[in-house]
Amino acid sequence: MIKNFIDKLLSKAGSGARKRPANPYGKRVEVPASVHGIDPARVDRRAIDVVRTLQQAGFEAYIVGGAVRDMLLGLKPKDFDVATNATPEQVKGLFRRAFIIGRRFRIVHVVHGRGRENEVIEVSTFRAYLDNAAAEQVAGNEKTSRAALAGMQHAVDSTGRVLRDNVWGPQDEDATRRDFTLNAMYYDPESQILVDYHKGIEDAKKKTLRMIGDPATRYREDPVRIIRAVRFVAKLAALGFTLEPKTAAPLVQSQQLLADVPQSRMFDEMLKLLQTGHAIATIEQLKKLGLAKGIYPLLDVVVERGDTPFVLAALTDTDRRVKEGKPVAPSFLLACVLWQDVKAGWERRLGQGEPALPALQDAIDQVFERRIGDVSGRGKLAADMREIWVMQPRFEKRAGRVPESMVAQLRFRAGFDFMRLRADIGEVDEALASWWQEYSTADEFRREDLMEQAREEQKSRSRSAPPPARRVPRDAPAAAAHGGAPAGTPQDEPMEGAATGVPKKRRRRRRKPGGGGEGSAPSAAPHDHTPGAGD
Repeated sequence: MIKNFIDKLLSKAGSGARKRPANPYGKRVEVPASVHGIDPARVDRRAIDVVRTLQQAGFEAYIVGGAVRDMLLGLKPKDFDVATNATPEQVKGLFRRAFIIGRRFRIVHVVHGRGRENEVIEVSTFRAYLDNAAAEQVAGNEKTSRAALAGMQHAVDSTGRVLRDNVWGPQDEDATRRDFTLNAMYYDPESQILVDYHKGIEDAKKKTLRMIGDPATRYREDPVRIIRAVRFVAKLAALGFTLEPKTAAPLVQSQQLLADVPQSRMFDEMLKLLQTGHAIATIEQLKKLGLAKGIYPLLDVVVERGDTPFVLAALTDTDRRVKEGKPVAPSFLLACVLWQDVKAGWERRLGQGEPALPALQDAIDQVFERRIGDVSGRGKLAADMREIWVMQPRFEKRAGRVPESMVAQLRFRAGFDFMRLRADIGEVDEALASWWQEYSTADEFRREDLMEQAREEQKSRSRSAPPPARRVPRDAPAAAAHGGAPAGTPQDEPMEGAATGVPKKRRRRRRKPGGGGEGSAPSAAPHDHTPGAGD
């Protein structure tokens, strides 16, 4: 088998080698700028620099994938990838800041700029198209076979899933091993020629998303393509795109293949579905394609709650921020999705008499174990989500140094935005959200005014609150019989209908020495609403 594999790589016609059909990988079509209409001004200059450097070194190099698709459709690309016939080592040698990453699929990250101006151009080497018969068979799956893959360049498991793909080949084979025809076009920014092997241009005109090759086989090679199909059609649905029927047909049946994909990878793919600016459309497509349940447990929760006011508001806000070029954090969206669970667990524990903060922390821990599980990056994710949730009861406290310390917290904006959404659906008083909005942006003098406003509101609530129950003195019935006030009536005010006149002044009872005994005032106990509590 090894000899056959080598023969195929070297395109030998010797014994055991399969003869290459005349045109198995599609016909190369070079589309000029006058036809494809891509605006060269849309191309990132750093991607142009990478392509130019590779070409000047004698290699082929093109912009490839989603960036070409988006520019062809008049959309703004999120990032730019480059494909070349240079090996990862050759690419790395041409750039000062370049790093080879990945084992399953080796690529090079070429880094431009520093700090917030930092941008990574992903450079991949043309891959050979090899079917399962030409690959080495590995027992196990993507979760368990890392050690077994040592020294292998191209390997699959018993189901046909590609576990490693690092065999270099020509451009036509590279195009054939890509997933969708719209993602298999190559653009040369120097000549402005677009290279198309699988009628991607034609599918773009038809507004069709079509898988290259047999869809069921391609889903077995990489089950994550199921999620990618949903993501792409959700992104392009607004332009009128639909999945080709043959591409859509095996989706539901192939869904079970996702069970063997590592949870961390599934978690990352779920975030891509929800944080690329098309979360609402994604949920619609999942329901339409019969994939509302079973892809990933946490995604099932998102779909289930997608129509509820709070989660719908969070998804809508996320889509808006992405379209405006603003950053989004998975912690915020997931905190919104799982708030229902946290709130229910918290209220249940409060009803059982647990202290407020420990009850909230226990509820959060339970939700994480039940809903998130053990995924890569859970520690940072958990810390951010926990901080958002723990902030919520503190927004009710606007006395002492609480507001100042809240605004100074690193995650204040996320916590406030969370509370803002709660106010939008009526879960929190709108006036409270407006107060915090103004306080967070006000100067020192205005903040003093706002604090005074909060104090006055607190006093007003205290005055309007019903008086606490008072212990009835033993002689109250006798006093009432002689025209005294009924128990519980303030005795420094005349009763309704009583003769007018100046009421008698109440005598203060002298406190007995030691502060104990009958009639002594009870000491004030700590309370959740005490100004400054929880600092």
